[in-house]
Amino acid sequence: MDSWPEIEFERQGPFRRTLKGGIINPLANYLPGGLLRGLLKFGKSELAAANWADPGGWRSMVISYNGHARKLADRILIKGGTMPMALRNRRRLAGKVLASLIEQSPNQPAYVLCLGAGPGQIIIDAICQSGCTAKALLVDLNADAFEYGKALADAAGLQENISFVQADVRHVNGMLAQPPDIAKMLGICEYLTDEQIIAIAAALAAVMPDGTPIVFNTLSLAHGTDRFFRRVFGLHMIHRDARQLGALFEQAGFGDFTTAGEPLGVYEIVVGRKRPTQTSPPAAARRPPHAEGVAP
Repeated sequence: MDSWPEIEFERQGPFRRTLKGGIINPLANYLPGGLLRGLLKFGKSELAAANWADPGGWRSMVISYNGHARKLADRILIKGGTMPMALRNRRRLAGKVLASLIEQSPNQPAYVLCLGAGPGQIIIDAICQSGCTAKALLVDLNADAFEYGKALADAAGLQENISFVQADVRHVNGMLAQPPDIAKMLGICEYLTDEQIIAIAAALAAVMPDGTPIVFNTLSLAHGTDRFFRRVFGLHMIHRDARQLGALFEQAGFGDFTTAGEPLGVYEIVVGRKRPTQTSPPAAARRPPHAEGVAP
Protein backbone atom coordinates (compact mmCIF):
# COMPACT_ATOMS: atom_id res chain seq x y z
CA MET A 1 0.00 0.00 0.00
CA ASP A 2 1.16 3.56 -0.65
CA SER A 3 3.19 5.02 2.21
CA TRP A 4 1.25 8.31 1.87
CA PRO A 5 4.27 10.68 1.95
CA GLU A 6 1.94 13.70 1.75
CA ILE A 7 0.57 13.10 5.25
CA GLU A 8 2.02 15.38 7.91
CA PHE A 9 2.61 12.80 10.63
CA GLU A 10 3.74 13.57 14.16
CA ARG A 11 7.19 12.15 14.82
CA GLN A 12 9.72 11.73 17.60
CA GLY A 13 13.40 12.48 17.12
CA PRO A 14 16.25 10.29 18.44
CA PHE A 15 16.73 12.37 21.62
CA ARG A 16 13.05 12.22 22.51
CA ARG A 17 12.85 8.49 21.84
CA THR A 18 15.89 7.90 24.05
CA LEU A 19 14.48 10.10 26.84
CA LYS A 20 11.13 8.35 26.76
CA GLY A 21 12.59 4.86 26.55
CA GLY A 22 15.19 5.39 29.26
CA ILE A 23 13.44 7.65 31.77
CA ILE A 24 9.85 8.73 31.12
CA ASN A 25 8.28 5.38 30.20
CA PRO A 26 9.94 3.43 33.06
CA LEU A 27 8.73 6.07 35.54
CA ALA A 28 5.20 5.95 34.13
CA ASN A 29 5.16 2.15 34.13
CA TYR A 30 6.68 1.49 37.55
CA LEU A 31 5.90 4.39 39.87
CA PRO A 32 3.07 3.38 42.26
CA GLY A 33 -0.23 3.43 40.40
CA GLY A 34 -2.01 5.14 43.30
CA LEU A 35 0.52 7.97 43.23
CA LEU A 36 0.10 8.51 39.51
CA ARG A 37 -3.69 8.43 39.73
CA GLY A 38 -3.55 10.93 42.58
CA LEU A 39 -1.35 13.27 40.58
CA LEU A 40 -3.70 13.10 37.59
CA LYS A 41 -6.72 13.75 39.81
CA PHE A 42 -4.94 16.68 41.44
CA GLY A 43 -4.05 18.01 38.00
CA LYS A 44 -7.68 17.59 36.84
CA SER A 45 -6.66 15.63 33.76
CA GLU A 46 -9.58 15.38 31.35
CA LEU A 47 -7.95 12.49 29.49
CA ALA A 48 -7.52 10.48 32.68
CA ALA A 49 -11.08 11.23 33.82
CA ALA A 50 -12.48 10.13 30.46
CA ASN A 51 -10.59 6.82 30.65
CA TRP A 52 -11.62 6.19 34.25
CA ALA A 53 -15.26 6.67 33.25
CA ASP A 54 -14.98 4.55 30.08
CA PRO A 55 -11.53 3.04 29.37
CA GLY A 56 -10.67 3.56 25.72
CA GLY A 57 -14.05 5.16 25.06
CA TRP A 58 -14.94 7.80 22.51
CA ARG A 59 -14.41 10.77 24.82
CA SER A 60 -10.78 9.90 25.48
CA MET A 61 -10.35 9.31 21.75
CA VAL A 62 -11.74 12.75 20.91
CA ILE A 63 -9.45 14.39 23.50
CA SER A 64 -6.42 12.68 21.97
CA TYR A 65 -7.52 13.43 18.40
CA ASN A 66 -8.09 17.13 19.06
CA GLY A 67 -4.74 17.53 20.79
CA HIS A 68 -6.00 20.52 22.79
CA ALA A 69 -4.98 20.46 26.44
CA ARG A 70 -6.01 23.04 29.02
CA LYS A 71 -4.39 21.44 32.05
CA LEU A 72 -0.68 20.84 32.56
CA ALA A 73 -1.26 17.11 33.15
CA ASP A 74 -3.04 16.82 29.80
CA ARG A 75 -0.40 18.84 28.00
CA ILE A 76 2.12 16.25 29.16
CA LEU A 77 -0.09 13.28 28.30
CA ILE A 78 -1.61 14.49 25.04
CA LYS A 79 1.21 16.50 23.53
CA GLY A 80 4.09 14.33 24.73
CA GLY A 81 2.58 10.87 25.06
CA THR A 82 3.42 8.43 22.27
CA MET A 83 -0.05 6.88 22.24
CA PRO A 84 -2.02 10.13 21.73
CA MET A 85 0.46 11.12 19.02
CA ALA A 86 0.04 7.72 17.36
CA LEU A 87 -3.75 8.03 17.58
CA ARG A 88 -3.60 11.32 15.70
CA ASN A 89 -1.33 9.67 13.14
CA ARG A 90 -3.80 6.81 12.82
CA ARG A 91 -6.61 9.28 12.22
CA ARG A 92 -4.65 10.97 9.42
CA LEU A 93 -3.59 7.70 7.81
CA ALA A 94 -6.98 6.02 8.05
CA GLY A 95 -8.70 9.08 6.64
CA LYS A 96 -6.43 8.98 3.58
CA VAL A 97 -6.86 5.24 3.08
CA LEU A 98 -10.64 5.43 3.34
CA ALA A 99 -10.81 8.48 1.07
CA SER A 100 -8.87 6.52 -1.56
CA LEU A 101 -11.20 3.52 -1.22
CA ILE A 102 -14.24 5.79 -1.56
CA GLU A 103 -12.83 7.21 -4.77
CA GLN A 104 -12.04 3.71 -6.10
CA SER A 105 -15.48 2.30 -5.29
CA PRO A 106 -17.32 1.06 -8.41
CA ASN A 107 -20.57 2.30 -6.86
CA GLN A 108 -21.06 6.03 -6.39
CA PRO A 109 -21.90 7.31 -3.91
CA ALA A 110 -20.03 4.64 -1.97
CA TYR A 111 -21.86 3.12 0.98
CA VAL A 112 -19.56 2.72 4.01
CA LEU A 113 -20.39 0.56 7.01
CA CYS A 114 -18.55 1.64 10.16
CA LEU A 115 -18.59 -0.73 13.13
CA GLY A 116 -17.79 0.42 16.66
CA ALA A 117 -17.72 3.85 15.06
CA GLY A 118 -18.20 6.18 18.02
CA PRO A 119 -18.83 9.71 16.71
CA GLY A 120 -17.40 8.88 13.28
CA GLN A 121 -14.54 11.37 13.13
CA ILE A 122 -12.42 9.30 10.73
CA ILE A 123 -15.15 8.57 8.19
CA ILE A 124 -16.16 12.24 8.23
CA ASP A 125 -12.51 13.12 7.58
CA ALA A 126 -12.41 10.59 4.73
CA ILE A 127 -15.54 11.84 2.99
CA CYS A 128 -14.32 15.44 3.25
CA GLN A 129 -10.93 14.46 1.77
CA SER A 130 -12.40 12.33 -0.98
CA GLY A 131 -13.09 13.67 -4.42
CA CYS A 132 -16.36 11.72 -4.37
CA THR A 133 -19.38 11.73 -2.14
CA ALA A 134 -20.27 8.83 0.13
CA LYS A 135 -22.88 7.73 2.61
CA ALA A 136 -21.99 6.05 5.87
CA LEU A 137 -23.87 3.99 8.44
CA LEU A 138 -22.23 4.23 11.86
CA VAL A 139 -22.98 1.39 14.27
CA ASP A 140 -22.10 1.39 17.95
CA LEU A 141 -23.46 -0.36 21.02
CA ASN A 142 -23.06 2.88 22.98
CA ALA A 143 -25.14 5.77 21.64
CA ASP A 144 -23.47 8.39 23.86
CA ALA A 145 -21.22 9.47 21.01
CA PHE A 146 -23.98 10.04 18.48
CA GLU A 147 -24.93 13.57 19.52
CA TYR A 148 -21.30 14.66 19.21
CA GLY A 149 -21.01 12.77 15.91
CA LYS A 150 -24.10 14.49 14.49
CA ALA A 151 -22.59 17.86 15.40
CA LEU A 152 -19.39 16.89 13.56
CA ALA A 153 -21.38 15.81 10.51
CA ASP A 154 -23.42 19.03 10.54
CA ALA A 155 -20.28 21.16 10.79
CA ALA A 156 -18.84 19.32 7.78
CA GLY A 157 -22.05 19.69 5.78
CA LEU A 158 -22.58 15.92 5.82
CA GLN A 159 -25.74 15.70 7.88
CA GLU A 160 -27.52 13.93 5.00
CA ASN A 161 -24.62 11.51 4.47
CA ILE A 162 -24.14 10.10 7.96
CA SER A 163 -26.58 7.84 9.81
CA PHE A 164 -26.22 6.42 13.31
CA VAL A 165 -27.59 3.13 14.65
CA GLN A 166 -27.29 1.80 18.19
CA ALA A 167 -26.87 -1.95 17.79
CA ASP A 168 -24.62 -4.95 18.33
CA VAL A 169 -22.09 -4.89 15.48
CA ARG A 170 -22.56 -8.64 14.97
CA HIS A 171 -26.14 -8.04 13.80
CA VAL A 172 -25.35 -6.06 10.67
CA ASN A 173 -27.60 -8.05 8.37
CA GLY A 174 -30.81 -6.51 9.66
CA MET A 175 -29.74 -2.87 9.55
CA LEU A 176 -28.37 -2.39 6.01
CA ALA A 177 -30.28 -0.55 3.31
CA GLN A 178 -27.90 -2.08 0.73
CA PRO A 179 -24.69 -4.14 0.67
CA PRO A 180 -21.71 -2.08 1.84
CA ASP A 181 -19.06 -0.95 -0.60
CA ILE A 182 -16.52 -0.53 2.23
CA ALA A 183 -16.46 -1.82 5.81
CA LYS A 184 -14.51 -0.15 8.61
CA MET A 185 -13.46 -1.62 11.97
CA LEU A 186 -10.99 0.91 13.35
CA GLY A 187 -10.15 1.19 17.03
CA ILE A 188 -12.08 -1.84 18.21
CA CYS A 189 -10.05 -5.00 17.51
CA GLU A 190 -7.68 -4.15 20.38
CA TYR A 191 -10.61 -4.52 22.80
CA LEU A 192 -11.99 -7.78 21.36
CA THR A 193 -11.06 -11.42 21.84
CA ASP A 194 -10.07 -13.58 18.87
CA GLU A 195 -13.48 -15.23 18.93
CA GLN A 196 -15.31 -11.90 18.92
CA ILE A 197 -13.30 -10.63 15.96
CA ILE A 198 -14.01 -13.79 13.96
CA ALA A 199 -17.74 -13.57 14.76
CA ILE A 200 -17.98 -9.93 13.68
CA ALA A 201 -15.91 -10.54 10.54
CA ALA A 202 -18.08 -13.53 9.62
CA ALA A 203 -21.23 -11.42 9.99
CA LEU A 204 -19.65 -8.81 7.73
CA ALA A 205 -18.57 -11.38 5.15
CA ALA A 206 -22.15 -12.60 4.91
CA VAL A 207 -23.37 -9.19 3.68
CA MET A 208 -20.34 -7.96 1.71
CA PRO A 209 -19.98 -8.54 -2.04
CA ASP A 210 -16.87 -10.34 -3.28
CA GLY A 211 -13.87 -8.01 -3.48
CA THR A 212 -15.32 -5.46 -1.04
CA PRO A 213 -12.61 -3.91 1.17
CA ILE A 214 -12.54 -4.03 4.95
CA VAL A 215 -10.32 -1.64 6.93
CA PHE A 216 -8.98 -2.33 10.42
CA ASN A 217 -5.89 -1.51 12.47
CA THR A 218 -3.16 -3.34 14.33
CA LEU A 219 -1.66 -2.26 17.66
CA SER A 220 1.93 -2.81 18.77
CA LEU A 221 3.73 -2.32 22.08
CA ALA A 222 5.86 0.42 20.52
CA HIS A 223 3.99 3.03 22.56
CA GLY A 224 5.97 1.72 25.54
CA THR A 225 3.41 2.39 28.28
CA ASP A 226 1.10 -0.61 28.36
CA ARG A 227 1.76 -1.17 32.07
CA PHE A 228 0.83 2.48 32.76
CA PHE A 229 -2.41 2.19 30.81
CA ARG A 230 -3.42 -0.98 32.63
CA ARG A 231 -2.57 0.19 36.16
CA VAL A 232 -3.49 3.88 35.96
CA PHE A 233 -6.19 4.15 33.28
CA GLY A 234 -7.70 0.67 33.60
CA LEU A 235 -7.14 0.30 29.88
CA HIS A 236 -6.53 -3.32 28.86
CA MET A 237 -5.63 -3.53 25.18
CA ILE A 238 -4.75 -6.62 23.15
CA HIS A 239 -1.69 -6.14 20.95
CA ARG A 240 -1.79 -7.95 17.59
CA ASP A 241 0.25 -7.48 14.44
CA ALA A 242 -1.00 -7.66 10.84
CA ARG A 243 -0.20 -11.37 10.59
CA GLN A 244 -2.20 -12.24 13.69
CA LEU A 245 -5.21 -10.13 12.75
CA GLY A 246 -5.05 -11.28 9.15
CA ALA A 247 -5.26 -14.89 10.31
CA LEU A 248 -8.47 -14.09 12.21
CA PHE A 249 -10.09 -12.28 9.30
CA GLU A 250 -9.04 -15.07 6.93
CA GLN A 251 -11.19 -17.48 8.89
CA ALA A 252 -14.22 -15.33 8.11
CA GLY A 253 -13.52 -15.14 4.38
CA PHE A 254 -11.14 -12.20 3.87
CA GLY A 255 -7.72 -12.07 2.22
CA ASP A 256 -5.39 -10.02 -0.03
CA PHE A 257 -4.24 -7.89 2.90
CA THR A 258 -2.16 -4.75 2.43
CA THR A 259 -0.80 -2.54 5.20
CA ALA A 260 0.35 1.03 5.75
CA GLY A 261 2.02 2.20 8.96
CA GLU A 262 2.46 5.47 10.81
CA PRO A 263 6.01 6.56 11.76
CA LEU A 264 5.79 5.89 15.50
CA GLY A 265 5.27 2.19 14.79
CA VAL A 266 2.24 1.89 17.07
CA TYR A 267 -0.48 1.43 14.44
CA GLU A 268 -0.81 -0.07 10.99
CA ILE A 269 -3.88 0.32 8.83
CA VAL A 270 -4.79 -2.96 7.12
CA VAL A 271 -7.05 -3.33 4.10
CA GLY A 272 -8.41 -6.77 3.27
CA ARG A 273 -10.81 -7.94 0.60
CA LYS A 274 -13.82 -10.24 0.77
CA ARG A 275 -12.78 -13.39 -1.05
CA PRO A 276 -15.08 -15.14 -3.52
CA THR A 277 -17.66 -16.97 -1.49
CA GLN A 278 -16.92 -20.40 -2.93
CA THR A 279 -13.29 -20.24 -1.76
CA SER A 280 -13.95 -18.83 1.72
CA PRO A 281 -12.95 -21.29 4.47
CA PRO A 282 -15.38 -22.01 7.29
CA ALA A 283 -15.02 -19.79 10.37
CA ALA A 284 -13.73 -22.70 12.46
CA ALA A 285 -11.28 -23.97 9.85
CA ARG A 286 -8.28 -23.51 12.08
CA ARG A 287 -7.40 -22.12 15.45
CA PRO A 288 -6.21 -18.49 15.35
CA PRO A 289 -2.65 -17.86 16.50
CA HIS A 290 -2.21 -16.89 20.12
CA ALA A 291 -2.20 -13.11 20.50
CA GLU A 292 -0.68 -11.24 23.39
CA GLY A 293 -3.25 -10.60 26.10
CA VAL A 294 -5.54 -13.44 25.01
CA ALA A 295 -5.51 -16.64 27.00
CA PRO A 296 -4.55 -19.63 24.85
